[in-house]
Amino acid sequence: MKTIPHLLISVVVATSVSAIAILSVQNATPVSLNFLFFQSIEIPVGVVLALSATAGILGGAILQPMWSIPGGSGGAGGQGSRGAGERGRWG
Repeated sequence: MKTIPHLLISVVVATSVSAIAILSVQNATPVSLNFLFFQSIEIPVGVVLALSATAGILGGAILQPMWSIPGGSGGAGGQGSRGAGERGRWG
């Protein structure tokens, strides 16, 4: 029964790739990125979108194992380093 999750993941990836392709074809005007006093070369919007999506996917894949570290600030249930029976300040 693992075919349905794989199918849904494939549909999401295909939809996002198609959306990036359509946006990059429609917005072929070059843009330059500005951050503080740094400025990049002029590159098409589609390349910026593709690089941003790639950075987000890789960042999520790298950070995902950290969410399941015991005693960390993240994790399932949002308990953090507190025990299951302890309550926080607001709840």
